Amino acid sequence: QVQLVESGGGLVQPGGSLKLACVASGIPFKVFPMAWYRQAPGEQRERVAAMTPGGYILYEDFTEGRFRISIDKDKNTLYLRMSSLKPEDTALYYCNEWADRPSFQWGQGTQVTVSS
Repeated sequence: QVQLVESGGGLVQPGGSLKLACVASGIPFKVFPMAWYRQAPGEQRERVAAMTPGGYILYEDFTEGRFRISIDKDKNTLYLRMSSLKPEDTALYYCNEWADRPSFQWGQGTQVTVSS
């Protein structure tokens, strides 16, 4: 059974850092390209960063070099290291397949709130 469980979110001040983790059960990262997405209140879900099994990485422009995506294939865990966080980064963060229509059921996400 496929299951995505995100963690690592929290309340952080502007300029702070967080490291998100996504444990994927039943999804071999050696096969599927994976991505982080986020959804702010009242907004559509958007992609943040993505990574292929071969190591190709894509970052959306708004990350501005502040985010880093990585994978631990042995632990089947996807990470997103975020630094220099801004209030506009506040959102619910999810992981899923990197695709226009991700194949897997969305997890609960992890809330990131950037506020002083």
